[in-house]
Amino acid sequence: MGDWEQNLNSPFFRLSVWRRSCFSSPQSLPYEGNRTELPQSPSMESKSKGPSARHKEKKLKRKEVLEKKKAVDELVRAASSETDHLASFQAFRHYNRNGVSVCLDSGRGDRLSSSVKQYVCNLVKANMEGPFGAEWPAEEKVKRREMVAPEARYIFVHDVASAGADGMPSAVEAKGEVVESVSEIMSIVGFVHFRFLVEEEIPVLYVYEIQLEPRVQGKGLGKFLMQLIELIARKNRMGAVVLTVQKTNLSAMKFYTSKLRYIISSISPSRVNPLLGSEASYEIICKAFEAEAKAVLEEGD
Repeated sequence: MGDWEQNLNSPFFRLSVWRRSCFSSPQSLPYEGNRTELPQSPSMESKSKGPSARHKEKKLKRKEVLEKKKAVDELVRAASSETDHLASFQAFRHYNRNGVSVCLDSGRGDRLSSSVKQYVCNLVKANMEGPFGAEWPAEEKVKRREMVAPEARYIFVHDVASAGADGMPSAVEAKGEVVESVSEIMSIVGFVHFRFLVEEEIPVLYVYEIQLEPRVQGKGLGKFLMQLIELIARKNRMGAVVLTVQKTNLSAMKFYTSKLRYIISSISPSRVNPLLGSEASYEIICKAFEAEAKAVLEEGD
């Protein structure tokens, strides 16, 4: 037997051949043969993309973000440009229940007469100085500026008994400002101040104030006005109605959360940072109408 035949029969040679056959087999090598059938993780996929592909992807995403922002801004502009938000809801122009008979009309902050401005200030102070407490002097200055802003929209509530013969206040518009009669000022018993804004990239109707005189409170009028506000929001394709409530105003908080089913928003201080938010004097509450608004403003996704 030759030397090469002895080598073939040696245990070492047979072991070497076995090792080579095992680790040289295409089926046994990791990711060989059927490699294309193995799923790639997102990180592997992103690494496999070249700089050009990643740049195009970023550009596409940026375009989508800008288009969405443009669409949202357009919704807010269109809603704000509406001259009379009551026009589509004629049934809500009058309320006659529980001993209260009132009529509604629209207004805007930059067209309020001096007398109406003063009435608004007085009613807000009468109703809100208590809940704000020591914060009121500073807050009053803020509210005075807010109430006359061009983007401020109003629904005024008039006592029919004090209004004109047709049940509506008698007023004319001169040089862009409403010039009221004495009967108009005497007839106002409340108002809603609202705006169309963007919160967390969601178009919303934000209620800045809903104020009623004590003699018409507890008569269902507040609920009636909020139902109207929600209809206006939906008609203008807003994702939600949002408002701020002082924590000390327990009756208002109960009214919104129990009767109207509003919830504390994910953007409220108490939910953004529970530790520091507990020191805030207010809560932001909302009612969302569509899936994205619910996810962002209610669930906090």
